[in-house]
Amino acid sequence: MPTLRLPAAERDGFAAGFRIISPLLLAIFSWGLVTGVAMSKSVLTVPQAIGMSLMLYAGSAQLASLPLFAAGMPLWTILLTVGIVNLRFVIFSAGLQPHFSYLSLPRRIALGYVNGDLGFVMFMNQNFASGYVPGKEGTYYGITLSNWAVWHVSSILGIMLGALVPDSWGLGFAGTLALIPMMVHTITSRSTMLAVALASVIGVLAFDLPYRLNLVLGVLGALAAGMVCDDLAARHAKRLASARVASGATGIEAGPRDDARTVAPASVSAAAPTAASSVVPADIPAASGVVPADIPSGRSAVGASATHAADAPRRDEERS
Repeated sequence: MPTLRLPAAERDGFAAGFRIISPLLLAIFSWGLVTGVAMSKSVLTVPQAIGMSLMLYAGSAQLASLPLFAAGMPLWTILLTVGIVNLRFVIFSAGLQPHFSYLSLPRRIALGYVNGDLGFVMFMNQNFASGYVPGKEGTYYGITLSNWAVWHVSSILGIMLGALVPDSWGLGFAGTLALIPMMVHTITSRSTMLAVALASVIGVLAFDLPYRLNLVLGVLGALAAGMVCDDLAARHAKRLASARVASGATGIEAGPRDDARTVAPASVSAAAPTAASSVVPADIPAASGVVPADIPSGRSAVGASATHAADAPRRDEERS
């Protein structure tokens, strides 16, 4: 039977993704446990709560729907509420589209199912290039599947054991506290800090809106703040690069003048040996008229003419 074997790059990417998300798994476990306990104390049965957790995989939407179930609201109202709360996943999917648009539709659906708030943030923090990159899909699954597995284990555990947990323990507040380290871990730049601050302010000010619209508005505000900050940072970097190019161009213009001053002496010194080489050495025999072999052939005629002129007086004396 043929076996499915992933490429080495994807296996390494999966391991890297697990290492990226591993410091936050305890906080994810805490929040999933709190959500499971809350669902166990609702009007849902245990099978219904487990099925809802597996299908939705969205803690905020699950918690938002529980009061509606308790109030006996129509199904369309519950579905509309869940859809509005989960609108942020449309934004997340748009962010992932440049990275995985080359995959088939079933694979993209699988990517979307395991996607979550924290998994999306941790993956985008890796700053992968768009399109196919070896190991990128493995890294995504290493992050998101680890999140998915820990969340469902803790959520189902909370559903099964929720009846044993008294309300006086205040696990809801404990779950909120567990989210704080996860958020702090993702703040790595000024733009991220501004986005978090703006999302917090919007979430508090819009807390009384129905359908938990404060979550959607907070996400949109954070995205807008992050985009503006990144755009300003890119413009600042572009201005700095232009200034460096301008200063470099000034240095280049001064270069040719320096070269002109240095090339001229070199040409003069190169011509000097040529003139000196036309003089015949003193150890050449007077009457031989033979140019030594070590004298370059281009200058042999000049040496022979000089030797002939020097021997002319001696030949006149011998005749007389």
